[in-house]
Amino acid sequence: MEKMNPALWQYAPNNSPLPLPNTPFLCGKTSLLPLEYKSTTTETISLEQLIESVSHAGIEDTTLEDYLATNNAPLMGERKPILLLGELANPFQLSRLNLGFIPVINVRISGLCRTYADGLDSRMIRPGVHHITLARTNGWWETTHLGFATLAQMKQMVEWLNSGRRGEWRPVKPNEGMIRVENEFQLRHPTAESMAWDGKTETCTDEEPEPNGPAFDLTQVMVPIHMKYGCYDSRGKIIRCIHVGQREFHTNLFRRGSSMRWQDILEIV
Repeated sequence: MEKMNPALWQYAPNNSPLPLPNTPFLCGKTSLLPLEYKSTTTETISLEQLIESVSHAGIEDTTLEDYLATNNAPLMGERKPILLLGELANPFQLSRLNLGFIPVINVRISGLCRTYADGLDSRMIRPGVHHITLARTNGWWETTHLGFATLAQMKQMVEWLNSGRRGEWRPVKPNEGMIRVENEFQLRHPTAESMAWDGKTETCTDEEPEPNGPAFDLTQVMVPIHMKYGCYDSRGKIIRCIHVGQREFHTNLFRRGSSMRWQDILEIV
């Protein structure tokens, strides 16, 4: 990935000129810089080891840590991991929030899926943005983005999600599922046909690809989730972002079901 302008992603991913980046990057106010980062071990590592590893990622002939220091930005030791779902993984939104530099890498989540929150945000585009929350699914896996941000930057992200309303979105730490660094940028995802439903619970029957990066403690990762209604309920089933795009979701599914409470879809620390 070459240096790019965040304005290329100013709309929701389905309507933007480009898909969301599938390689690590550093998001700034005016540019998106590629990060050269890859972790070869498949063993479990600590959060401190992960942060140290990312600090050595290559960027513009130097390391990420030195680049942050040169630009008077908070260093990696001052940052915590936050799972970026939906619009928070949109480089345009990250730069528009004027947060400063946000390093982002690719991760694989297992036993968890990205799904639509049961609420519509009319900002940015019409019919609006469907923000993304997290829900459990046995056997499931998919890739998403992990950012490294200061507590102040995380607070601004959640405030933007809430759009001035308190209590609908909150950063939490999941107490289930697994997360690992993902080095395969074209990782295969489960098909819709692999989802089995017994009338109460959905299970993914597809076989997950072998890991290619290290696992780390998901209970130490912040995740913004929708705390008022949880996720959208389509006759007892969860609508996964991998299978249904935002525009298709709004046109064919939104408001034709109910909602699942967040307590029923995700266990937190």
